[in-house]
Amino acid sequence: MSEQSSERIVTGQSAANAAKFFNYGNILAIVIPVPFIALWFGGSMLFYAFNRHHPNPKVGQYTQQAAYRFYALTGFLVVVATFFPVKISYYLTFWAIAAAIIIPWSIHDIRKIKRDTWDDVVYEENAPHV
Repeated sequence: MSEQSSERIVTGQSAANAAKFFNYGNILAIVIPVPFIALWFGGSMLFYAFNRHHPNPKVGQYTQQAAYRFYALTGFLVVVATFFPVKISYYLTFWAIAAAIIIPWSIHDIRKIKRDTWDDVVYEENAPHV
């Protein structure tokens, strides 16, 4: 088997959209927590894996920062909620605090991504050739 390389182009617009995606997922998971927070917790790992090693390194950096925020809050919820009494008010308080952190910060990142300069990236893709 030999390897054949081909050049691929990732447009700046595509990279910017990929960088925004994790933030949009975070906002959706916080705004509609049931069932999206659990679905996004699982699905976000797939998007993190794809985007963290994106050909444009800025996509990975923005994705990593959004992931840190989301995973820190959900991890904190698991640890702290273990000791919550069976009262909805504790969960609603945590949800309000999480929304106050995630939503403004995600919107800030989305605006920052829009203002950033996104150039096209050319990279080589090595594909096995039979």
